[in-house]
Amino acid sequence: MIMFEILTRMSPFEEETEKTSIHDVIRKVKTKGDNPFRPSLPSLSDDVPRMIDLMQACWDESLFKRPTFRSIKKQLKEITGISASHNILDALLRRMEQYANNLEELVGQRTEAFLEEKKKSDQLLEQLLPKTVADKLKNNQIVEPEAYDSVTIYFSDIVGFTTISAASSPMEVETIGDAYMVVSGLPTRNGDDHVRQIAMMSLEIVQNVGIFKIRHFPGKHLQARIGIHSGPVCAGVVGTKMPRFCLFGDTVNTASRMESHGEAMKIHVSPDTKSLLDKHGGFNLEPRGNIEIKVGAKIILILISDTDK
Repeated sequence: MIMFEILTRMSPFEEETEKTSIHDVIRKVKTKGDNPFRPSLPSLSDDVPRMIDLMQACWDESLFKRPTFRSIKKQLKEITGISASHNILDALLRRMEQYANNLEELVGQRTEAFLEEKKKSDQLLEQLLPKTVADKLKNNQIVEPEAYDSVTIYFSDIVGFTTISAASSPMEVETIGDAYMVVSGLPTRNGDDHVRQIAMMSLEIVQNVGIFKIRHFPGKHLQARIGIHSGPVCAGVVGTKMPRFCLFGDTVNTASRMESHGEAMKIHVSPDTKSLLDKHGGFNLEPRGNIEIKVGAKIILILISDTDK
């Protein structure tokens, strides 16, 4: 466009804007086709055909067919025979080239910042949802609800957490709640290994909670209550703006009751979980007896140790 102004002493589309509005001109320029809309060339002297060819090459509809600034600069020097650095056109082209380079750098910086923010968003999403589910949501795929024949669910809470929180500052508590739920066996099925994974995790949590020291209550020992149950569940994503991966079924309720009817620093497991643990072996369990809970009479057992340790 600058070359057009230099050669013709006219503004681009000057004749067209006299006949129609600038919006119509913009619309025509944006319209794709075999004959793209370009400025009309008035009669020019015969000594600038190469200059015109170069100018029209810069107007090519295909980005890849347009000459680079380096190529434009080289051709202009060949056409004009002027290579002095103080040439006005040369200086103008240098400024255009510098602007293009700065623009590329700015786009690179913005792209890098965008990718960094996207990475943080992806990490946050993967903390809230299983990775396989998060990947489907990022790709705008529908996550269909699924039924799982056997999973193991873990529930735990901190004994006396309300009392500890009441006597602590928000920075000392560092959490908004003490209840935790963990499930193994979904969304990727792993046979019966889910019960072993949850059992090993529970033993390690009890061991670490037992040696944990509360910095602002040095004389008080932290205690956890844990319940485990195995069985079938249905799982799926609930919500669109704030999606959550939710589990449904009696297995979830029973696992919660295992925890709420348990004892401090003990791991309560249901008979269904015990049956699966017996297949793996390596765990010592102690019967507690029949206890009536809301989901019905259950024989509650206490997972007390791992015989491999």
